[in-house]
Amino acid sequence: MVMSGGGNTDSNDPDKEAEVLDWSYQNHADGLLRGGKHCGSSFKRAILDNADLTEGDFTNCDFSKASMVGADLMKSAFDGADFRNADLRKARLNLSNFRNCKMSGADLRGIRGRYAIWQGSDWWNAKLNEDLEKVLAKKWPRPKSE
Repeated sequence: MVMSGGGNTDSNDPDKEAEVLDWSYQNHADGLLRGGKHCGSSFKRAILDNADLTEGDFTNCDFSKASMVGADLMKSAFDGADFRNADLRKARLNLSNFRNCKMSGADLRGIRGRYAIWQGSDWWNAKLNEDLEKVLAKKWPRPKSE
């Protein structure tokens, strides 16, 4: 019998309850959270290198000081998440929502995230490549009061 490995089919179900995780200070490199709903979870200082977080809901999660090198975060919601001092080098962030996220000290070098939504996030306080900085400054300018 052949079994196909598909994603979670009810991941887009609005009635699905969030599973709050506490993966703080844990190693979950290559972890699989595809399509999960994990609002309010803590991933503080977690190792999530090369993890699959695609098409998930990570609203108001704590990723501060997490290592997420090469992680796949595409098509996910991270609204209100804390990424301060997180290492997101070479992560895939396209088509994700980063509304009102804390990005101070985050390492965003080498990421693919120019097609993400950065509204209200302080991306200018992160470390990022010059080409991405130009794109974000044009699409999501720094507020005048900063």
